[in-house]
Amino acid sequence: MKETEEQYKMVIFTAPSGSGKTTLVRHLLQVFDQLSFSISATSREKRSYEVEGSDYYFLGLERFLSKIKTEAFAEWEEVYNNQYYGTLKSEIKRIWDEEKHIIFDIDVQGAQRLKKTYGDKALTVFVMPPSKEILFQRLVDRNTESEESLKKRIDKADHELSFADQFDVILVNDDLKIAKQEAENIVKEYLAQ
Repeated sequence: MKETEEQYKMVIFTAPSGSGKTTLVRHLLQVFDQLSFSISATSREKRSYEVEGSDYYFLGLERFLSKIKTEAFAEWEEVYNNQYYGTLKSEIKRIWDEEKHIIFDIDVQGAQRLKKTYGDKALTVFVMPPSKEILFQRLVDRNTESEESLKKRIDKADHELSFADQFDVILVNDDLKIAKQEAENIVKEYLAQ
């Protein structure tokens, strides 16, 4: 590992969709100058409001599968049928070369894989909703999914909640203001180590 890679860390926020992890990550990026956001790659189509290289790297299915074969990913997963998401090794290198710590907003399995690979260089934070019922209602209230897609997200969220105790920290997002403060404290303490 290069010297820069030895001194910089990863803060990995994970949770089922609707738990508030993206809101917390965006908040932390405003608070901590030394953090840089890891942009995930995906095989899915770009949505009209998304920006290439800002929201995701939109690779398409064929290119994504090709990068899996060449071991270009630090972690990847087929989240839904033929819909892949992952973290490119080049993205980790890009941020560490900028002499920043990396903050991730990724799914549960991806967070587990990164933790397994990077060990103590990675802190995993599981954002827990106040209850399953509230989480499911948040997903419904988004009104961004078809009925079939919503059912997939709810089933996946239900499954992901069972993994909470496998992460370094569980952060309950019941009151957003309190959750933001707790997230700041967690990150500040970890980066100071």
